[in-house]
Amino acid sequence: MLPSSSSYSNGYLGNGSSSEKRLHTSTKDRFKRGGGGGIRVQETPPTPCTEFDKAYFQSYSHVGIHEEMIKDRVRTDTYKAAIEQHHASIEGKVVVDVGCGTGILSIFCALAGAKRVYAIDASEIAIQANEVVKANKLSHKVVVLHGRVEDVEIPEGVDVIISEWMGYMLLYESMLGSVITARDRWLKPGGLILPSHATLYMAPVTHCDRYSESIDFWKNVYGIDMSAMLPLAKQCAFEEPSIETITGENVLTWPFVVKHVDCYTVTIQELESITARYRFTSMMQAPFHGFAFWFDVEFSGPAIFPSNNQPQSLVGGTASSDIPSPGSSQRKKRAKCDEVLVLSTAPEEPPTHWQQTLLYFYEPIDVKQDQVIEGSVTMSQSKENARFLNLHLEYSSGGRSFVKESVLR
Repeated sequence: MLPSSSSYSNGYLGNGSSSEKRLHTSTKDRFKRGGGGGIRVQETPPTPCTEFDKAYFQSYSHVGIHEEMIKDRVRTDTYKAAIEQHHASIEGKVVVDVGCGTGILSIFCALAGAKRVYAIDASEIAIQANEVVKANKLSHKVVVLHGRVEDVEIPEGVDVIISEWMGYMLLYESMLGSVITARDRWLKPGGLILPSHATLYMAPVTHCDRYSESIDFWKNVYGIDMSAMLPLAKQCAFEEPSIETITGENVLTWPFVVKHVDCYTVTIQELESITARYRFTSMMQAPFHGFAFWFDVEFSGPAIFPSNNQPQSLVGGTASSDIPSPGSSQRKKRAKCDEVLVLSTAPEEPPTHWQQTLLYFYEPIDVKQDQVIEGSVTMSQSKENARFLNLHLEYSSGGRSFVKESVLR
């Protein structure tokens, strides 16, 4: 149970409440009296909450988005299994749930024996999360904080950070920055972060059905030639990234690792812009319609995988300092033997609500077996809204070169 001291308060702590004010002890004061267990002093003021941030938080107030995530059994069951697997690191410890939503992960941690769980969410869904906590008679363990990680205060160091921060294409929405902020503010040395590592992949794909449904349809509409619609149809269908589900049969090559993220060491600045050069060799003759992106996350302790500055080779791609291993299938074999839990959104795995992110070309390219496809991809936070991703894709194949720019918004 929470101590009766005024330094703590059970249940929901909304903006401006007297209970919340009791928690607003400065980080410097906590550090001085030794209650932080190695908490780092926050030396810079938090970034301001923009109108885009407010709109983003408001979007998570709707129950539908939380229903979709919770009904994703691959996602939710894997998180539950990870909490059970790391039971020894959670039992009797202090946990912070970054972006708690309805509070389900916080409750999983409380049921796993956590001494205290700080469930943080800047969305109004925090009000419902507190009601869920009370209904499950866990208010003595779970403290719901309504506010941004950058703004709320916690009066002690934490042993575990858990968060479901991944967006489409892994980094869309920039929520990983909040996890990094929580890590740097509160995580004790040697603490646990779940998930601990993430890897973003890309691969060339063929998808004739998708192209036919969106484009070829206009060539004959009830016997009428509507080909004049084709330029606009291609722009509307393929200008921006598409979130959809493909299968392993759509993938032309082994995947390439665009970025490996170690949640114990990654910095916010490192995520502002990411560039990777790739080189693929097609495994079949087929029309090349674009690129697919997907990701894996792993639930392990610190220093399980090589750091980002240890280069490795990659089957089907160019070696890079970001690449921890040769490709998704080989990574999974290693993860399995090490008993590391993996949540994968790969095309060959059971589908999730993240699906895959597709960047289609306006015109497909015919490629032959063993034909080389090479180029570069840059992902950068939009200057208009840091939660959006600007995408710059350069690709060459068969002596032809192209550039595609798009925004994931």
